[in-house]
Amino acid sequence: MVTKQWSAWWQRAIAGLAAVFTLQACTQSTAVHLAAPHHDKNGFHNLHVDSASQGFGAFLRWRWEAWRQDLPPPPREATPVQAPDLPLLNGYADAYRRVADGGAHPPPTVTWIGHASTLVQAGGLVVLTDPIFSERASPVSWAGPRRAQPPGVALGALPPIDVVLVSHNHYDHLDRASLVGLYQRSRQMGHPTAFLVPLGLKALLEQWGIAGVQELDWWQEAQVGNTRFHLTPVQHWSSRGLFDRNRTLWGGWAVFAPDLHWFFAGDTGYSPDFAEIRARFSSAQTPASGGGFDLALIPIGAFEPRWFMQPQHVNPAEAVRIHQDLGAQRSMGVHWGTFELTDESLDQPPRDLQAARDAAGLAPEAFFVLAVGETRLLPPRKADGGQASAASAAFARGPRS
Repeated sequence: MVTKQWSAWWQRAIAGLAAVFTLQACTQSTAVHLAAPHHDKNGFHNLHVDSASQGFGAFLRWRWEAWRQDLPPPPREATPVQAPDLPLLNGYADAYRRVADGGAHPPPTVTWIGHASTLVQAGGLVVLTDPIFSERASPVSWAGPRRAQPPGVALGALPPIDVVLVSHNHYDHLDRASLVGLYQRSRQMGHPTAFLVPLGLKALLEQWGIAGVQELDWWQEAQVGNTRFHLTPVQHWSSRGLFDRNRTLWGGWAVFAPDLHWFFAGDTGYSPDFAEIRARFSSAQTPASGGGFDLALIPIGAFEPRWFMQPQHVNPAEAVRIHQDLGAQRSMGVHWGTFELTDESLDQPPRDLQAARDAAGLAPEAFFVLAVGETRLLPPRKADGGQASAASAAFARGPRS
């Protein structure tokens, strides 16, 4: 019995290591520019805390307490799953291109694939965030956090991808098999994909044989088509092995398409960064120009225990504060229900989000969650006397073949 208990503890410890500290050393190098406030001789650091990560002793305490308390508890309900609307997703780009000058384009869409992987279609581009289609979020195939359900859209069923956004290098956000698969598929389809990553990750992706990679520092901008992508500060950390802590950068993404301003937070603890992001882009988001971000993708899971997770992962109440700090018109909760990473159950985040939303006086549509595979149509940002809204409604009702 004791042997079985210790075996279970070590299996959970390995899973925690794969999720939080990881097991595999990485040798990529990073060009460090000491003039930037978040750069130092060892890599990068946050702006508002000394460190967002915990030491190995704290990690062992967390895993020991979780084992003794038999955490996380099983979910009361399975994460909701919905069959994807593949005709809608695959028809978006063609529908956008077919519109004559001056006509209304199809509405932007957001689809939850699972965890932090989302598909956003706006401005004629198809953008994929932190893609992970693998069975485990781990450097090894035999251990580490395992998917609770398949991806909402299979990699092979995706529409051609224009841009892949990566927030940081942890295994549940930077998955080698998924990125390589997306790159190979893009070459087979003859449809180039731009891979936008934080500083230090270009060399790693190129080591995997991926071309078309551009790395950015905080506040730097990349242009793809008619859309601007800005890497922004968030409070987190990076590591892909035991000896590369914070050697590569992490961040969120502020994206400005003509018909949708949206934000992807990646992984983050709560910090003043989000009020600073709002201030930074305020001139482009005046009330007359449509206001703040039309959509913010904000993590709501992987937050317990707070003594360990608070600097690096927000809970739903803090996610609501981020929504407010950004001045977002609507937000969607991600980073929950897919991989069992921490001590809360897989289905706890939406319940806590509802409580936090109610406490803040927000309507359900102001901060929502989707089923895995579900797509939501979003109102276009551009105001043109209602023509865009009418056309969007017609597109939503139109044929799916």
